[in-house]
Amino acid sequence: MSSDTTENMGFDLTQGITLADFGDQQLLRGQVGDESIILVRTGNEIMAIGAHCTHYGGPLEEGLVVVGATIRCPWHHACFSLRSGEALGAPAFDPLPCWKVERDGERIFVRNIISPAPQPEPIIAAADQPKNIVIVGGGAAGFACAEMLRRRGYQGRLTILSEDTDAPCDRPNLSKDYLAGTAPEEWMPLRPDGFYKDNHIDLQLGTIVQHIDTANHQITTKDDRSISFDRLVLATGAEPIRLPIPGQDGAHVFTLRSFSDSRRIIEYAKNARTVVVLGSGFIGLEVAAALRARGLAVHVVSLDQSPLQNVLGSELGNFIRSLHEAHGVTFHTETSLTTIEPESVTLSNGDKLTAELVILGVGVRPRTTLAELAGLNVDKGILVDEYLQTNVPEIYAAGDVARWRDKASGLALRIEHWVVAERQGQVAAENLLGANKKFQDVPFFWSVHYDLTINYAGHAQSWDAIEIDGDIAARDCLVRYQKNGVTIAVAGIGRDKQILEFAAANA
Repeated sequence: MSSDTTENMGFDLTQGITLADFGDQQLLRGQVGDESIILVRTGNEIMAIGAHCTHYGGPLEEGLVVVGATIRCPWHHACFSLRSGEALGAPAFDPLPCWKVERDGERIFVRNIISPAPQPEPIIAAADQPKNIVIVGGGAAGFACAEMLRRRGYQGRLTILSEDTDAPCDRPNLSKDYLAGTAPEEWMPLRPDGFYKDNHIDLQLGTIVQHIDTANHQITTKDDRSISFDRLVLATGAEPIRLPIPGQDGAHVFTLRSFSDSRRIIEYAKNARTVVVLGSGFIGLEVAAALRARGLAVHVVSLDQSPLQNVLGSELGNFIRSLHEAHGVTFHTETSLTTIEPESVTLSNGDKLTAELVILGVGVRPRTTLAELAGLNVDKGILVDEYLQTNVPEIYAAGDVARWRDKASGLALRIEHWVVAERQGQVAAENLLGANKKFQDVPFFWSVHYDLTINYAGHAQSWDAIEIDGDIAARDCLVRYQKNGVTIAVAGIGRDKQILEFAAANA
């Protein structure tokens, strides 16, 4: 192949290109053999990296270069170093391959991969590191914290105490592809089993922490074991809310939080024909879409007038409702459940629905009991400063349980987003090693409904105006949520680059 482009392959970089081939673009797609590469031009410097995000394979040529040093994936906002390929920001953890850029006169060539990739420098020497770090919680924040500690050169003892019976997994997929049956089980673990042994991470599953003695740096487990720590990270997450509905303890009634929850729902769904989902938030609607993919008749019951109206507004919420209805979902709005029977439910408006399977998706609450008993400051979450440190200097909190002061809004926030939890775990890890790094990421999440993906950046607890750029019905729109004339959050369909730009501008 010559230096001419083809539709799928891009330039043959072994044959060379010139700066003119970039045109007015900063990113240029190319190929070395069968390997897809992105060339990034920042000033007079050209860098070459792998073309696909290591998280879900997002096309980095559609991403965003920030301050000439990093590139962000358009799909789920993973952040990579352009010089080393390191995955600096979750949800990606694996680095990108980096390639050597050579110049011969005006021509630019890429022929050889840089191997091995440069390793990150340890933040502090081993002699100055805490000797024993314990993480309570095996979800997004706990895993990301442990992974980053080892990546940043931590050499001390590292323990994860997790109540889950499964190793850390890709939780967003539990209500999406895995539940729908399109993602196999082997895709779900964040790392293979050998990762923990190879990196000397003592992952203790099925372990319940009963008490934290902050004065003596001791943890007591439910089975009466005592575990010491120099530094502690509380990543206890959140737990599903169960409303006081008669019959909610039935064998056919489920919440969805863990890998085992999703497995049990799948097993039960094999012999069910009709499911009632209580709640029209993101989890409830993703579950509805996944179970429709399995052929079940799905009824969604919600107190709201339209799905997601308190998060996305009525215009986008009503469009999502129409999408679900087009796929056969029936909505029962401004009502709830009064009783759950073995094969039916009764609504507060008096209607009765057949229900061989019931999913409760009415939200979660932070798991703060352990922190409260330990004397940590708690108010709708574990209170942390901008470094994710609690009022006890040796203890940090991250993820769904942490409540911090948001830089952009000035509000105290507790955000239940996967990427936020992972990023907080990473920042906590670096601060445990003395980085003194502030958590300043703009909250981001994505939600999938059939073939539709919605991306959202920022946080709008309320707004006084909504501005819609584009056409929601045409699946090409950017929705701006504004307060006092300022855009505080954006949601988009088919507007990935603009959402990246909003997040980068407000970090």
